[in-house]
Amino acid sequence: MIILITGLGALGTVYACLLKKAGHTVHALTRKKYLDELQDRRVTVTGIWGDHEAVLDGIHADIEPIKKVRFDLIFLTVKSFDTATASAEIAPLVSTDTLVINAQNGYGNYEIASSIVGPEHTLLSRVIFGVKLPAPGRAEVTVIADAVRMGQPQNAVPKDRVTLICKQITEAGIPTEYEPKITSLLWDKILYNTVLNPLGAILECSYGELAATPDAHKLMNDIIDEMFLVAKAHRIPLNWKTAEEYREHFYTRLVPPTAKHYPSMYYDLKAGKRIEIDALSGAIVRLAREEGLSAPMNEAITHLLKAREALMIAKNRR
Repeated sequence: MIILITGLGALGTVYACLLKKAGHTVHALTRKKYLDELQDRRVTVTGIWGDHEAVLDGIHADIEPIKKVRFDLIFLTVKSFDTATASAEIAPLVSTDTLVINAQNGYGNYEIASSIVGPEHTLLSRVIFGVKLPAPGRAEVTVIADAVRMGQPQNAVPKDRVTLICKQITEAGIPTEYEPKITSLLWDKILYNTVLNPLGAILECSYGELAATPDAHKLMNDIIDEMFLVAKAHRIPLNWKTAEEYREHFYTRLVPPTAKHYPSMYYDLKAGKRIEIDALSGAIVRLAREEGLSAPMNEAITHLLKAREALMIAKNRR
């Protein structure tokens, strides 16, 4: 396949390296400021999946050098606040048979991408393995809780084609499975991330430490309650009937395998980067307001993290 990775951050680097090593043609889009560090086009992956290295076919700051390339797959691995810009940028590269794979955190990314390139060109995936990026082009896989699941929320792409893509990605070393109920499964991840990432970033602790701290545990339960209230109001299909049922699964099945993991939001704050709080806690607040509800815990966390983001960005500019 001919593949474009849009956003050569931690997740994008893993896909770029392993897919290229598996024999595919792989180009990547990244910010201009990183081109000098990536001029040899070499990317590496270390960690729990072993050590891997590959030289990409091209790393670019814009689509001009690749306008005539007919891509089979385009991965969107940018931060959620860049989804609209990135989707508009790659839209001219989407030909009749191109599929855009949304592999991002939070709520609203699929809706944005599919509105720009069309649902018949857009797949949604739930990624639940953790990656750190010690340096541009150098990714470390730290943990995996489940295989990547992929599907088309509106059934606009044939199942057989999605299944084949999942098989090819799995053969490259990234476990990936077809998922017919991808929207419900994505909301499992939104639940998981919204409970753990913001609080882990604020308190600067691992997921296991967070769950083991009584006061943090209460905050997490309140976040879950608000999210179930919002999901019910919007008739969002969840895989759990009640907040109590989800909490049991969350604390016994989801937290233990990732107990030592720190949220990517924590590392982004430390580096003075923008964070994706508007696609997590902020999204819950917006969805609540649409139904005349309130989500005070998620709203407080959103404001706390936006304040922390502004302070850390200002500090890193000094």
